[in-house]
Amino acid sequence: MTYLRITESMVERSSLADIQSAARRLADAQRRVSSGRDLVRPSDDPLRAAKAISLRNELALVGELRGNVDDAINWQEVADRALSNIGDYLQRARELIVQGANDPVGQRGREAIATEIDQIIDAIKQEANATYAGRYIFAGTATQTAPYTPGGPDTYNGDAGVIERTIGPGVRIPVNVVRGGALLGQGQVANDGLILDTLRDAADQLRNGTPADLNALRSTTLQALDRNIDELSRARAEIGATQRRLEAAGSRLADLELTVRTLSSQTEDADMAEAITTFASQLTAYQAALRATASIVQTSLLNFLR
Repeated sequence: MTYLRITESMVERSSLADIQSAARRLADAQRRVSSGRDLVRPSDDPLRAAKAISLRNELALVGELRGNVDDAINWQEVADRALSNIGDYLQRARELIVQGANDPVGQRGREAIATEIDQIIDAIKQEANATYAGRYIFAGTATQTAPYTPGGPDTYNGDAGVIERTIGPGVRIPVNVVRGGALLGQGQVANDGLILDTLRDAADQLRNGTPADLNALRSTTLQALDRNIDELSRARAEIGATQRRLEAAGSRLADLELTVRTLSSQTEDADMAEAITTFASQLTAYQAALRATASIVQTSLLNFLR
């Protein structure tokens, strides 16, 4: 029978290996406590690590979609505010047209009213140049080009392009619901019966002041302006409907984000009470290993001195 002789060096090497193993376990426990995560490395649990990565990717996607929704909502708010201001200007223009169509105002009064309508036109064009985040919101896809030139011709400088935002998997929604050219038009040159054309006609009729002009002012021009006001109201209603849809999408995404964060936390985060208990246990084991090894090494040295 062969007996294995246990030497002091073998005991020392074994003790050192035990200390290193205890130190690794202690370091792992310490990382879990300090980071608050149960998954420190993918090798800790490959299946859970794969699930955690998938949840992180989903969370990033939800965050991107929420950003798109917030951007679109802000766009609608700026657009609605501008259209509201344009609506106020049109109501003022209507009051002026009714006032100017009455004979007692006199030609000088009608010319003053025409001048104010010119100012209203410039103010409306300025509102149509509203911007959000450095982009002209009524210019179609030509967002770096001002749709109109206040004080200049009534030409629409934008396009009819549609800008969309992705608010869900396979779900896209237009954010530039209103394009300036389709609402304000391009003035008398286009003779399109839209806002700028109607107001320019009104200013000319007020300046001419003939019975035929005043009759047109009271009838066809006023009717055209009422149609413009109705069209503006429909545009604001469309923006309102888009905004409500975006808000509903934002609410759903917020709920989804909360759910994904909860799942991610359950997958990755450590149970702190358990982690602290494990850390304390590993610390005790490590300290015990150090003390035991210190005793062995000290005895070995005394034997050597003898």
